[in-house]
Amino acid sequence: MALDDVPLDDKAKRMRDLLSSFYSTDPTMSANGSSKHGTLDAINTVSFDPDHYMNLLVENSNLEGLLQRHVEMAAEIKNLDTDLQMLVYENYNKFISATDTIKRMKNNIVGMEANIEQLLDKIKSVQSRSDGVNTSLFEKREHIEKLHRTRTLLRKVQFIYDLPARLGKCIKSEAYADAVRFYIGAMPIFKAYGDSSFQDCKKASEEAVAIIISNLQGKLFSDSESIQARAEAAVLLKQLDFPVDSLKAKLLEKLEQSIADLQLKSDDITNVLAEVKDLSKQENSPSEHEASVREFSKAIQAYRVIFPDSEMQLIQLSQDLIRRHFEAVERCVKKRINSADFLDVLRIIWTDVLLIDEVLHEAALPNYCLEAGQVAIKQYLTSTFSLLLHEISACLSKVHNVQGGVEEHPLQEALEASKKALLQGCMEVLMDFHQLLDTTLELLVKLRNFIIDLVQEGFQDFFRTLEYHFVSLSGRNNSGQHQGLTEGADKVLPGLVLVLAQLSVFTEQTAVPRVTEEIASSFSGGGIRGYENGPAFVPGEICRMFRSAGEKFLNQYVNMRTRRISILLRKRFTTPNWVKHKEPREVHMFVDLFLQELGAIATEVKQILPRGVLRRHHRSDSNGSTTSSRSNPLRDDKLSRSNTQRARSQLLETHLAKLFKQKVEIFTKMEYTQESVITTIVKLCLKSLQEYVRLQTFNRSGFQQIQLDIQFLRTPLKETVEDEAAVDFLLDEVIVGTSERCLDPIPLEPSILDKLMQAKLAKTKERNPVST
Repeated sequence: MALDDVPLDDKAKRMRDLLSSFYSTDPTMSANGSSKHGTLDAINTVSFDPDHYMNLLVENSNLEGLLQRHVEMAAEIKNLDTDLQMLVYENYNKFISATDTIKRMKNNIVGMEANIEQLLDKIKSVQSRSDGVNTSLFEKREHIEKLHRTRTLLRKVQFIYDLPARLGKCIKSEAYADAVRFYIGAMPIFKAYGDSSFQDCKKASEEAVAIIISNLQGKLFSDSESIQARAEAAVLLKQLDFPVDSLKAKLLEKLEQSIADLQLKSDDITNVLAEVKDLSKQENSPSEHEASVREFSKAIQAYRVIFPDSEMQLIQLSQDLIRRHFEAVERCVKKRINSADFLDVLRIIWTDVLLIDEVLHEAALPNYCLEAGQVAIKQYLTSTFSLLLHEISACLSKVHNVQGGVEEHPLQEALEASKKALLQGCMEVLMDFHQLLDTTLELLVKLRNFIIDLVQEGFQDFFRTLEYHFVSLSGRNNSGQHQGLTEGADKVLPGLVLVLAQLSVFTEQTAVPRVTEEIASSFSGGGIRGYENGPAFVPGEICRMFRSAGEKFLNQYVNMRTRRISILLRKRFTTPNWVKHKEPREVHMFVDLFLQELGAIATEVKQILPRGVLRRHHRSDSNGSTTSSRSNPLRDDKLSRSNTQRARSQLLETHLAKLFKQKVEIFTKMEYTQESVITTIVKLCLKSLQEYVRLQTFNRSGFQQIQLDIQFLRTPLKETVEDEAAVDFLLDEVIVGTSERCLDPIPLEPSILDKLMQAKLAKTKERNPVST
């Protein structure tokens, strides 16, 4: 029916329903409901009341609002009309398309009825002929099927009669799998007719099966048989309903014994590695060890089939094999295995893990291997650093072994050897572990971050241990243990302490920066430690540690040498009776001993420390005099006077000169140079000499002896040190201190003083012409 043929009321109702469905009105509201909406939004509901809506609109809106509402409603009505037209057009198009489709179907069906009737006739004809053929062949088919069943039965009967002979042949050829298969196939017939028709065959077959079971048992427990052959024997016994579960403990014990042959032994690892390398050069053929592990994995797979409840025991056996592998690695690490062999051993172990993991994934061997690998790599790193520390200690031991001038430069050689061992050793450690990072072995790829952190932590701990070892060698540790070179702090060689000082400087300025550079380029990253723990390698901390250690060693060397000379000085001043001292005849021999000690110190220092910038500090007086104001009163012609009162007035003048004397800085910061160390030692010795003088009381002869000795020391000491002013000042202090403690401080006449000094110089030249 067309839309125009519908009466006006019906048409308006349909339009209203259409609009209601378009605006998705409340479906729960009935079409003829009587409920009233009290808002202006009720126009879209089914129960819309136009009068009520108009009343609300008039009450709630002014004239301008009504006009605006009129315009809006007119636009809405226009839009609804447009939507309605589009809806009608769309439905009309669909209706036309459906009509065309029906027409095409009608045209296609025309003529099909005749074809279907013709096809039906042919099918009936074929069916009738088929029924005729089946009827004619029915009797023959039944006969043929009967003959086939008879033939099959005869074959089975013949198989049963031939079974004992077949089993005998299998026993001779050890084809036990075929024998078990034949016997299991005959079991249903023996169960049905074994007590009647086939009694003899059954008896003979059982006797043969008993022999097979016996042979399989012997094969199962034979040590000459492979694990795979034993597993196959157990499977066959299980198929024959033999109580194999009772043999479970023995079978697993055999499997456990085979682990002893599979495990890597530290004595045979070299041979295994050589075999693996030779095979890798050929055709990638598996090595004997790998073939054995493959056989072991197949045995595990067979055991899981035979004993489903033995999984935990098999897991324990597999983990025990890998554990023994790493125990062998630990023993090899203790024997100083090189990095290439260490890497090859890890590759062999990882191959074994993957082979076993294929058949026993529940054992989680890769994770177990990762944990054991971390321990092995850490042990290798610890062993490597321990070897490096031993090499450095061996180089330092040359300081102890060379005594009495057997070699010309023992300290220098020991220092250079120690530097070389330290720097090259660190580079070799980095190179070894760089090879571990460059490999494609999955085990080490997974441990890459761990290795990076381990190397950084290893160097941090190594340098700390090295510093502690230096301290132990110097005799300054509190534990009382002195490894290798000394038995106590009092027997520590001063030359060794000096070598340790310079080696600490080399470590701070060269070794640590070089290691830091290599770590930054090849071992950056890591992250296993976590950011909260901070970096694993802190070069700044290590440099500060060795800087402090070097300064302490240098000060210790100075103190040791100063203490040795102080002992000599103390004996010199505490032995004689200075109040009854005789007139000086020559320079005392303690001067020779003092200069010999300084010469020995200079020999050691020149081997170890570099020369510094030459800085001679000459002392000048505040009044412009070119000679010492402190020594002027002791050197002028007034020294010849014997008047005691005049001598005391000269002493007063000397004290007054202190007030106008230029200030001299005695002790300055010691540097790593030959001149600085020697100057510091001389200053400390002269300071000790000054203190020893102040503890004695001298007569005139004793005072003159000290004057002679000090005056002779003045020239060689000035030639040795870089701070002449300070040394000159300290020498003057010794003479002044002696005069203060003298009962009659009358100095020697210049002519006598000069004569005694010249005699000493001539005697020294005669005794040692080469050095002079």
